[in-house]
Amino acid sequence: MGSPQHSPLAHVFRGTFVHSSLSAPMEVLHRHLLGVDDSGTIVFFEQTDQQEQLARKWKFKTSDIRELNNHEFFMPGMVDTHIHAPQYSFTGTRVDLPLLQWLTTYTFPTEAKYKDSDFAEEVYTRVVRRTLKNGTTTACYFATIYTDTSLLLAEIIDKFGQRGFVGKVCMDMNDNVPQYKEITADSIQETERVQPIITPRFGPSCTEDLLGALGDLAQACDLHVQSHISENEEELKLVEDMFPAYQNYTELYDKNKLLTSKTVMAHACYLSEEELKLFSLRGAAISHCPNSNFSLRSGVLNVQKVLKHNVKLGLGTDVAGGYSASMLDAIRKTMMASNSLQISKVNETGLTLEEAFKLATLGGSQALGLDDVIGNFEVGKEFDALLINMKASDSPFDLFSADNFEVIQT
Repeated sequence: MGSPQHSPLAHVFRGTFVHSSLSAPMEVLHRHLLGVDDSGTIVFFEQTDQQEQLARKWKFKTSDIRELNNHEFFMPGMVDTHIHAPQYSFTGTRVDLPLLQWLTTYTFPTEAKYKDSDFAEEVYTRVVRRTLKNGTTTACYFATIYTDTSLLLAEIIDKFGQRGFVGKVCMDMNDNVPQYKEITADSIQETERVQPIITPRFGPSCTEDLLGALGDLAQACDLHVQSHISENEEELKLVEDMFPAYQNYTELYDKNKLLTSKTVMAHACYLSEEELKLFSLRGAAISHCPNSNFSLRSGVLNVQKVLKHNVKLGLGTDVAGGYSASMLDAIRKTMMASNSLQISKVNETGLTLEEAFKLATLGGSQALGLDDVIGNFEVGKEFDALLINMKASDSPFDLFSADNFEVIQT
């Protein structure tokens, strides 16, 4: 019998790789070789002392290897688990109001403009290009209630090669901006057109009929779900008044079949121990959006408490409540949120930078149910990666002659 045939190699890289694993929040792997086949799948990832054996097995020559410089390294593409594409048009402005007033004053009137496909195409093109430039290779997007331009966002994402979920927003309640809401039946019918992520905006914008129908659809088609939960205290009180039959906000989603192993909920600043236990039981995930939480003065998520309950957790920019579309900013704000909880004596210790890095990469892939495809450099996963050049001419920081990799990573 002949030796087994392998797919042809498209790339072989040698150098430093930084990623997370189940056992370590950050691994810095110097002198490693990584091979990618022509389908984009990682087929080997070994130390360089295995080069001779790998070359024989995979039939590559030394001249085929792309050698990274000392100031270069690969890391996984970052995963934004919560971003509002239409709000990108006012990113960095209009953060002077708390959540509910912010929605009615700025957000809903802006999102109502996305019936116009020309306007939508301009903004959606820019947000996808910007997030890719910022290193976001996967994003979980909220669009608007308009189906056609939500589909347009999906087309633009595909055109630029970003991996993404697109949610046509569902909301059949909006007394403050009545022109920006749907009839319940229309919302359900149009959601069936878009797929693949069911997107009730949040509890206060949906009737029980809509939530129940969306849960049935998610269950019948085995779809992902995204929404918001417990972002600020005023919202929490509103949900309590609107849905008195439910014990808490989490139960509202759970009883309507919207809290599943394919669910990611943004914010979650005020979840009780009981609710976190239910999240863990259902396998649902949380998107931590610290920039937005600070900007709109909503609250601070206790990440360590969430992780102690074994709840899946990723990071989100939450544009435009968050004023930056950069996941690097999300990492920084995650550290600031953690530090603030340590300063106020809520937690004895804070998160490490390595832990925040994991949340932005592998954690995000786990939150979106993509950890068998992306998130780190395990063999069999797609090579979804960023090549970082710390001496690039347009680098946002300066590297000095005395710096080494271990200094930079701290």
